[in-house]
Amino acid sequence: MPENYAEKILKAKVYGAAVQTPLELAPRLSRRLNNQVFFKREDLQPVFSFKIRGAYNKIAHLSDVAAQRGVICASAGNHAQGVALAARIRGIAAVIVMPRTTPEIKVRAVADIGGAEIVLEGDDYDQAYERALEIAKQRGLVFVHPFDDPDVIAGQGTIGMEILRQRHGEQIDAIFIPIGGGGLIAGIAAYVKWLFPRIKIIGVEPEDAAGMYESLKARKRVTLERVGIFADGVAVRRVGEETFRLAQLYVDEVLLVTTDQICAAIQDIFEDTRSIAEPAGALAVAGIKKYVARENCTGKNLIAINCGANMNFDRLRHVAERADIGAQREALFAVQIPEVPGTFLRFCELLGARSVTEFNYRFDDAKAAQIFVGVSLTQGKPERDALIKTMTSGGFAVRDMTDNEMAKLHVRYMVGGRARGLAHERLFRFEFPERPGALLKFLQAIGSKWNISLFHYRNHGSDSGRVLAGIQVPPETAQDFMIHLHDLHYPYSEETENPAYKIFLGA
Repeated sequence: MPENYAEKILKAKVYGAAVQTPLELAPRLSRRLNNQVFFKREDLQPVFSFKIRGAYNKIAHLSDVAAQRGVICASAGNHAQGVALAARIRGIAAVIVMPRTTPEIKVRAVADIGGAEIVLEGDDYDQAYERALEIAKQRGLVFVHPFDDPDVIAGQGTIGMEILRQRHGEQIDAIFIPIGGGGLIAGIAAYVKWLFPRIKIIGVEPEDAAGMYESLKARKRVTLERVGIFADGVAVRRVGEETFRLAQLYVDEVLLVTTDQICAAIQDIFEDTRSIAEPAGALAVAGIKKYVARENCTGKNLIAINCGANMNFDRLRHVAERADIGAQREALFAVQIPEVPGTFLRFCELLGARSVTEFNYRFDDAKAAQIFVGVSLTQGKPERDALIKTMTSGGFAVRDMTDNEMAKLHVRYMVGGRARGLAHERLFRFEFPERPGALLKFLQAIGSKWNISLFHYRNHGSDSGRVLAGIQVPPETAQDFMIHLHDLHYPYSEETENPAYKIFLGA
């Protein structure tokens, strides 16, 4: 029952480590959306994330006997910092198990808090989690779960309590909340729905990490085969048992957003606050924008939980590149132009006074050339559609690449061109754990039995590296090759039929 959680939330011990964060109006975004948008600034916590609330509440409620045993957690980021700080404040031992792929900035952030033992284990959270459970059993430590624990849920729920104190419930139409394992939305929803059932509780997940969305749809918890790693703070394959139960009772819906929409939301937050949210921290803003566009609503009071700001600095390059696409301020096109004197100039004249963000030209043959072009937009999709019509009417063959993930991640950065006379080439996108020597290990795993005919890798500042590889696979070895790929255990997708490959890179 929500009353039970309401009592736990009211009695939660969070303010020995956490602070009450402001609820701020976002004036620029509010004007653009014709709604009142407020940011709950959990990025202003001492560890730049809401996670300190649940971690401290759990540790503060431990008996003296249990606390003296020490605590342990598995995390690649925000929860790790929360547990380390909470344990230091209470003066007890803490072990933090982090994947070996954890960026150095996050390992250093935990180390800087002081007092915690850091163990690097495995290539992902699941492997670190299993190791943490082993250590907990061996040493008799108390495991602090990142989300599926009533005390952790209650700690996160204090955010809902603060919101209703900062702005009366009758003045709130909906609260948008990022979802990973579900602890944040479960705590806020249980408290808010207890007092104001009319307030909509709307969760937001990335399209490629939609664990709660799929679980609610199936009416049971599902385990995702894999999750996208861009919004690493919510990259959870299976939501919690207790968090799912509460979500079934109190969550009105879950929205899914793309990587580009998340990047655009990071920019929106920056423009109103001059702070830089991590991808997971910007999910709620991306959800608000999608909701307003779908409902065509005005004059509503909408709250976004800006849940964290722990992002590697070198990821900003990737975020900036994708933000304009997510906000529909940039479009990408593949255009074939006749190889005739003056045609290049005529094509540029069709673009008019628009700002060109990039222009890649490659001679194809004596009859035609291929262009990969980015164009700035001021009127979003309607302008994009009109530009396609203008180029087509001008006699150019055009393909819209704005939503082509392979084109955005790889093709726009590649040079060279189509390979002539290359037999049996197949194209794959891979992800592999990003750490020193990882690229070499990946190539060694692929092996030398099949020839690599195309290769592109670009560091995006995240926990996983992304590779586009062309591999010559004679038909008689195709079955062996697919078995080999499966045995590598690297996430992959085949892109041989992708139009960006066929136009710019294919044989």
